[in-house]
Amino acid sequence: MKTTVEKLEHNTVKLNIEIDADTAEKEYNKACKRLAQRVNIPGFRKGKAPKAILEKNIGAEAIKHDVLDYLLPNIFSQAIEENKLDLITQPSLESYDFELGKPVKVVAKMELKPEVKFEQYKDLEVEVEEFKTAENAMEKEINELLEKFTTLKTVEDRESTDKDVVMMDFDGFVDSEPIQGGSAKNYMLDLEHSNFIPGFAEQLVGHKTGEEFTIDVTFPEEYHDEKLNGKPAQFKIKLNEIKEKVKPELNDELAKKVGNFKTVDELKADIQKYLDDTAKVENDKRSAAKLFEVILEKMSADIQPSMVEREKQVLVADFKQKLAQSGVNWDEVMKKDGPEKIDEELKKEALNRIKNSLMMSEIAKLENIQVTPQDLEQKIAELAMMYQTDKGTIFKEIAKNTAMIQSLSQQALSQKVTKFLLDNNKIKFVAGDKK
Repeated sequence: MKTTVEKLEHNTVKLNIEIDADTAEKEYNKACKRLAQRVNIPGFRKGKAPKAILEKNIGAEAIKHDVLDYLLPNIFSQAIEENKLDLITQPSLESYDFELGKPVKVVAKMELKPEVKFEQYKDLEVEVEEFKTAENAMEKEINELLEKFTTLKTVEDRESTDKDVVMMDFDGFVDSEPIQGGSAKNYMLDLEHSNFIPGFAEQLVGHKTGEEFTIDVTFPEEYHDEKLNGKPAQFKIKLNEIKEKVKPELNDELAKKVGNFKTVDELKADIQKYLDDTAKVENDKRSAAKLFEVILEKMSADIQPSMVEREKQVLVADFKQKLAQSGVNWDEVMKKDGPEKIDEELKKEALNRIKNSLMMSEIAKLENIQVTPQDLEQKIAELAMMYQTDKGTIFKEIAKNTAMIQSLSQQALSQKVTKFLLDNNKIKFVAGDKK
């Protein structure tokens, strides 16, 4: 048996395989016996039909296919190992010449992982816009915390203000006709944080409990109900109750209610840690993104069009699924944006994903960065926390879906490579935005 490897363009290789005549004939006879056990031939018990009868009933070509299906996986595996071929697709049979008594010639093709070359990926110096926590961030966090513990107190001796919460009945009309779904009884509305039609909440300010009045508003030009787009409307209002927001004091008692804190100082220290951690995560994210950009600019890889097309199809499937979950039809999106534009964007995204994946795997290979069982266990623990379940449940899900373990391994590897790049390159932070 002889196998030669011929390199073609775009990281494709051709395997020329020659199986000697004796081996081919022996395997052909074995295939006849295997197939005779599977087919029913009138007048013969299973496995007892002569070769000539079998060839007549199922055809010599079917038998030859069975021979190749039996032999080629091992031949391919041996050729891949001997030639150290890094595949991204399984070998595909291009042609074969199978005539009994003569050597069998087989031609197969396979795609290799593109060879990646870096100009530089370590000891780089890049500038990154630094994310800094805003000066009033602590104040905002504390105010949000106080909002969560705010209570409501009914007031009767004054008019409503834009900081109040009101209970009301309302009936809406357009052109003197009731608006479908435009009425409610004893509806609670926070006048400070209203998501009603612009101008609605503002006109509820300055009224007393029990007061009945009418307000005029105009629906936005792009409203979710097209029949109401830009329409003037009237709402009859009855103000049933005014509630005043009562914010708690920021003291040690509140700190104890918030969490495992004894004092306000402990609470503030925890908030500051959260703010610092958030800033670090964001700056790491920005630094990694900049490093990827610089490294990819200086990386070369001959990425074959077929590779981009396969990745594009993965993106299409993901895109269709997300649209379906949102109740949006794929054909409508294609019609709106145009197939050419969508195809171009998907190909661009597919190419970016491939380049990033190649970069990650090649750096991991060069630096001997590997995913350990402990890394996978950590990813599983993170999933368990995210879905509020135990690690055993996640293990069971992984057992049902082998693609899941591959995805977790890839995530873990990406994180380790990213950390390596952050540790082995110099980041110079420059003035940027604030939160």
